Amino acid sequence: MKTIRDKHITVVGLGKTGQALAGFLNARGAKVTAVDRSPESALGDIPARLRRAGVEVVLGEHDPAAFESSDLIVLSPGVPHTLESVVRAQNAGVPVTGEIELASWFIHTPIVAVTGTNGKTTVTRLIGEMLNASGLNAFVGGNLGTPLISYAHGPMDADVVVAEISSFQLDTADMFHPGVGVLLNITADHLDRYPNLRAYGRSKAKIFARQTRADIAVLNRGDDLIMELTRDIAAAKCLFNQEEDAACGAWIENAQMRVKTPEHGEMTIAATEVPLPGRHNMENATAAALAALAAGASREGVLRGLREFVADPHRLQFVGRFHGVDYYDDSKATNVDAVVRAVAAVSFPVVLILGGRDKGGGYEDLVPVVKDRVRALVLLGEASAAIERELGGLVQSVRTDSMDAAVAAAADLAEAGNTVLLSPACASFDLYDNYAQRGEDFQRAVKQTGKRADGSQADNT
Repeated sequence: MKTIRDKHITVVGLGKTGQALAGFLNARGAKVTAVDRSPESALGDIPARLRRAGVEVVLGEHDPAAFESSDLIVLSPGVPHTLESVVRAQNAGVPVTGEIELASWFIHTPIVAVTGTNGKTTVTRLIGEMLNASGLNAFVGGNLGTPLISYAHGPMDADVVVAEISSFQLDTADMFHPGVGVLLNITADHLDRYPNLRAYGRSKAKIFARQTRADIAVLNRGDDLIMELTRDIAAAKCLFNQEEDAACGAWIENAQMRVKTPEHGEMTIAATEVPLPGRHNMENATAAALAALAAGASREGVLRGLREFVADPHRLQFVGRFHGVDYYDDSKATNVDAVVRAVAAVSFPVVLILGGRDKGGGYEDLVPVVKDRVRALVLLGEASAAIERELGGLVQSVRTDSMDAAVAAAADLAEAGNTVLLSPACASFDLYDNYAQRGEDFQRAVKQTGKRADGSQADNT
């Protein structure tokens, strides 16, 4: 349904993207109803603003009849497509779509789309930096910031759209067609929403569903599930994390990244050019380079974009050094694979702060890295007991009830030359609104603990 004028359209969810959806559809003549389970008191001035614009706003428990009377239902990214009211409406013949699908109906700018369990934001932003450094005008958004529908609501004057895309957004994608699609990795995450890892992976692989032989798929050769799920896609494949030379691909050899495409030949990038710690970020850099080159970047732009890149906060962010102990904020690590990569990237032994709201994936994959590199565990939040059952027998572990207590315990357990790492392997919603708030609280507690220790500032900030 690409004609929306005078259609009765229900937007589900009034977060940032839901508000943008309601505004976009309303401006194009649709009869919009925006629904959210939150009470009016929790949404500030959002309901009043939308009503003034002519949008009907319905709050509280969903009315299935209202959903079933719609011409179209559009879901915000965090709203599951398995919601009972949505499923009932769909079974009654009401089409259901999501924000990226709807936006793609109206966007004619070439799209680079990035998905994966870990590294999406870093790679999306790296691609944008590489394209901009090549003299192109790249819009960077999607799941990481500005919604795609906001781009569709504007002048759409970019040369390239670079979008981070989540599995939740891909669940409702049908005609979404990026010219360049990137799938970084598939590891256990969101298993509170998907029945198993394969189902989660299938959602990720939908990013390639509408690609043709003229398009490019950038894939992680080292991920067996990715290679299985993308075996029969139509797009031309460029593989990173290769073990050897390839016509289009990238590999890491002797602390150097080798990137090769048919159009640009081979380029070598020293590990020192990557301003981010860890081998996983070298892999991210090669994936970004392949995608950027496929989307029109120059070799010089790739190198400049990489050199000048500044990572987002809460992703292995160095906080400070107190009494010879380094403190890192990796609050964005909300799954086990991200924690494994983080622990491997910092100096060890590590005092590791874990915990939060469990996401259903288990913690057994942390066993090898805890045995090899972790001195002690400090546990925080709802998942503390579950983590202690699986990992507590490997090293000393301490359960705490606040970030202040967790940081104080970690400081007591660490010795000079150690690293204290917040890398939770869990969502933040038990104690915080989001991972950023959790990371900011960690940084505050670290700095206060350091000052209390001897009344001094950090050794090196």
